[in-house]
Amino acid sequence: MLIRSYVHSDLSRLIELTIETFGPFYEDSFRPLVGELIFSIQHGNWRDDYRKQVAGLHDPDSCKYVAVAEEDDVLAGYVAWTVDPARPVHGTITILAVAAEHRREALGTALCEHAFDAMRAQGAEMVEIGTGGDDFHAPARAFYESLGCIKLPLAVYFRTL
Repeated sequence: MLIRSYVHSDLSRLIELTIETFGPFYEDSFRPLVGELIFSIQHGNWRDDYRKQVAGLHDPDSCKYVAVAEEDDVLAGYVAWTVDPARPVHGTITILAVAAEHRREALGTALCEHAFDAMRAQGAEMVEIGTGGDDFHAPARAFYESLGCIKLPLAVYFRTL
């Protein structure tokens, strides 16, 4: 496995990987949970939202970084992070995505450790990483806890009017 810095030619694969990774959450978990009205308002354009978000993840001038993992010359995952210059002791993992066929191969761990090292080099003393509290995100919660992250209980509610 090779972990390297993002290059612009990675963009289309990163968008594709992000949509593949999180599509089951939006379509099979979130949509049935909240119903069509809330889904359409909150995340009805989730694919386009990711196309925009992923395109802006790597901007070193704004302290935003992406590293990708390649396995046999195939982009298998990526991690994006920020270190806020106003709060330099605080880093944030923005997104972590690993292709389904490469999960359980320690790619996520290697990507997170890479980002943690980069944040430490920028002076960060803590990292924030978030995920959902639903069943879809249970593996992510277990993974983050295995990295030594502490879960902060949080509740978010939606209701149609």
